Amino acid sequence: MDAIRMVIADDNPEFVQVLEQAVDQQEGFEIVGLAANGLEAVELVEQRHPDVLIVDLVMPVLDGMGVLEYTLKLPYRKDFKIIVLSAMGNDNITQRAIALGADYFMIKPFDLHTFLTRVREVCLGPDAEPGAVFGRNALPLNAPLEAEITHMLQEIGIPAHIKGYQYLRDALMLTVRDTRFLSGITKELYPKVAEKYDSTTSRVERAIRHAIEVAWNRGQMEIINDMFGYTVQEEKGKPTNSEFIAMLVDKIRMQHHM
Repeated sequence: MDAIRMVIADDNPEFVQVLEQAVDQQEGFEIVGLAANGLEAVELVEQRHPDVLIVDLVMPVLDGMGVLEYTLKLPYRKDFKIIVLSAMGNDNITQRAIALGADYFMIKPFDLHTFLTRVREVCLGPDAEPGAVFGRNALPLNAPLEAEITHMLQEIGIPAHIKGYQYLRDALMLTVRDTRFLSGITKELYPKVAEKYDSTTSRVERAIRHAIEVAWNRGQMEIINDMFGYTVQEEKGKPTNSEFIAMLVDKIRMQHHM
């Protein structure tokens, strides 16, 4: 197909400008409309018929959920994809967005190269280069990948002797293999890990949160920043469990062109 035609809906002009610059510097993408609120977004979708709508959840006039509800009624809804952006990593919000037809969910802030890669994968399907559609296909997990996850956690500064380390490593291995777990971390991923260790969902959640706190309080922020780029900022505090898992999974999949 030709360049992927995008409509971007976000009420933050600085953020939109950053996305515009990233798209301009990358071949294969074209922005055909910019919207500052949800109403403008649905109007642009009807007028421009893009390949993908990039929509933020929190917008004036009509929010992102309202946009999703509106697009469900369009007779040509299957002709374009929707990628939802949000600064909130709440599992319930993610699940509702997907239930309303979102094809992919990205948590702000994110790496711009990763963003454009995900747009390409979502639009072009499982044969897209590089990799398969993120969040759709289960992937084989091999020993080198397991070793890489182990090394990554240790490099971040999570000690191997705490429970959260084991829980987090297994959570990452499961989610790299099948990214559908990202849309059900509390209801699907935690219970899966808990079952293996004869534990409970709440204990798994608390232990992983503690492991992340240890990394942020005692780990090397220079290494963390180098690993995640601009996706984390020390002054904003540690990420949520969902954000942390999503960022690591994204990085691992990017490195392996998954």
